[in-house]
Amino acid sequence: MTKKNENQAEIAGRHYQTEDFEKKDQISSGFAETHEQVSDHFFEGTVDQLINNQENKTE
Repeated sequence: MTKKNENQAEIAGRHYQTEDFEKKDQISSGFAETHEQVSDHFFEGTVDQLINNQENKTE
């Protein structure tokens, strides 16, 4: 396997890690941003979000 192919295989095998938010490389930044977007989208449509919104209301 060439060096380029090894690098591609390493990148393809990566998964999101919590440390990605602190790293500065492009792959880590992409993982962190995508994780945040998916997490926001997931919680936006759940009962948990509705409960949190109701608790934060001031009447």
